[in-house]
Amino acid sequence: MKDEILEWVKTIILSLVIALIITTFIKPTIVKNYSMSPTLEENDFLIINRFLYKRSQPKMGDIVVFQSDLRTENGSNKLLIKRVIGVPGDRVFIKDGDVFVNDVLLKEEYIPENYTIGEVDITVPEGKLFVMGDNRGNSLDSRDPALGLVDFEKVMGKAFIRLFPLNKIQLLK
Repeated sequence: MKDEILEWVKTIILSLVIALIITTFIKPTIVKNYSMSPTLEENDFLIINRFLYKRSQPKMGDIVVFQSDLRTENGSNKLLIKRVIGVPGDRVFIKDGDVFVNDVLLKEEYIPENYTIGEVDITVPEGKLFVMGDNRGNSLDSRDPALGLVDFEKVMGKAFIRLFPLNKIQLLK
């Protein structure tokens, strides 16, 4: 009986250690809106790599999850998911529906309409990111002063895999 109890204690402790290690490096999250459609849809279940940006910085095209200063109904900070368009030193210029980064027109096959609303001309400062949703007509992102540029330290990680719905399981670019 004593040996069986010891085995149970070992199993529980090992399970807790494994769970702690996993949650240190990855974070599950569920998409709560349509701002990244068609790439991500509402209720998609994602795994976020929390470790990646401890060793490197986000790069253009990454899909990142970050904590914003916007508030949820219960008063906590809202988590948002967007695509990185500009990193420090990049000049982001949006005019007549086109997005340019460092004077190069972006080819964005992931957006449903090849048109981006708004006019922007900004050079991204150190420690910040310029982000936009793929659903440009329905995305609160860096084009809007309510959100603005995103601080590196608020980035929780990179979305790297969609696990649900099952027929759409895939690695995210």
